[in-house]
Amino acid sequence: MRALLPHLVPAASGFWMMSLAAVEVFAFARGRIDVRVLTRHRWFFAAIGLLVGINTNLGFVAVRYVEPGTASLLSRTSILFGVALGVLWLGERLTRIEAAGTIVAIAGAVVVGFQPGLNLRTGSLIVVAATFLYALHSAVVKRYGGAIPFVEFFFFRLAGTAATVLVLAAAQGELAWPGGTAWLLLVVAATVNVVLSRALYYLALRRLDLTLVTIALTLSPVVTWLWSVPLFGGWPTFTEMLGGAAILIGVMVVTASRGGWLGAPSR
Repeated sequence: MRALLPHLVPAASGFWMMSLAAVEVFAFARGRIDVRVLTRHRWFFAAIGLLVGINTNLGFVAVRYVEPGTASLLSRTSILFGVALGVLWLGERLTRIEAAGTIVAIAGAVVVGFQPGLNLRTGSLIVVAATFLYALHSAVVKRYGGAIPFVEFFFFRLAGTAATVLVLAAAQGELAWPGGTAWLLLVVAATVNVVLSRALYYLALRRLDLTLVTIALTLSPVVTWLWSVPLFGGWPTFTEMLGGAAILIGVMVVTASRGGWLGAPSR
């Protein structure tokens, strides 16, 4: 997202990335996509397309205001949203340890997100809002999408997302045709960030509990900072590192109390 920013406006980047990803999946399936899957589950695909489309649009807009490392740390609030959805929607209960970890992670998110400066606050709020939408989409997919054939599920998810991002880009007046460098970056982003990354994510989501999948993703902020600093600069401040550490500690407390890395797979 940050690499594309100098070459293409954010909303257009999101649309072209999702569209290219859908084309890649269609080519992988050799065009053999069963449209009846879409008609049978049209409301499901409309819902997740809308949630992920807005999430994608917000994510590309957020890189105008916040560094990739900080954005990745803030996205760890997904564990909080996942726990909340489990309690309010699935009827799960929080233990005292899980509640304590949740409070620590929220405190870390506040420390990272509400530093002096309007841009950081704006970017942080955008990232957190996008994270909530993605967590909600994950819960919907986990509950209702497990029986849908995977290739059709993945293609219509991408197509629905691309349609949503197209509408948002047009509404923002940011539809634009990419140049040569932008096309190269978009192909890389579509292949790595969407097709490979999301395919692995959804395959894991079908086989494991949502909580266990989230545990693996808690490592992403550390990795993101490792490669984003040499590429884009912007070392985190001490306060941001302190808040980031609180997020990770809170997340580890919550997930460890639910079985850690060896938690039972979902049935």
